[in-house]
This record gives sequence, C-alpha cells and structure tokens, in this order.
Amino acid sequence: MAKYRKKPVVIEAWQFNGFAIEHEGVPAWVQTNTLWKPDDYGTKGYLLITTLEGNMKAQAYDWIIKGVKGEIYPCKPDIFEATYEKV
Repeated sequence: MAKYRKKPVVIEAWQFNGFAIEHEGVPAWVQTNTLWKPDDYGTKGYLLITTLEGNMKAQAYDWIIKGVKGEIYPCKPDIFEATYEKV
C-alpha cells in the first residue's frame, strides 16, 4: 500500500473560549458562520457550525478552522496541536 503526506497548506484558525462571540477580537468569518448557544446559566456555551457533513458543535477551547475553500469546521485542541504549527 502506498503512503501519502498531507500537502502543506496555510489555514486561518481561532480558538473558541466558550463565551459569546459578538465581541472584538473574534474573526468576522467566525461571527457570520456560527451560532452561539448559551448554557443554562447564559455565561458559557457552544458554537453550532453548519458544515458539508452537517451541523457540528464546537466546545470551549476547540479551534475553529477556515479551510482552503472558505469552509469552516471545529477541531479538538489535541488534534490541532498535532496537525498544525504557527506560521
């Protein structure tokens, strides 16, 4: 069986902290493509992201990635750290 390496691509990413996203410092592409759902106390919550694979949840500390074609999707912190490095 052949082996393959992922092509190096540069992506945009932002780490979600669990709080509402309508504030300074949150990229516009996150604000316009996600829906913040508060928890029962209205303080923290999750992001609902519509992807090609359906709706996905981003929990606090997940990374939100903007792909090469403008698509966005969540990524768990451990996977992000193993896959990406800052440029």
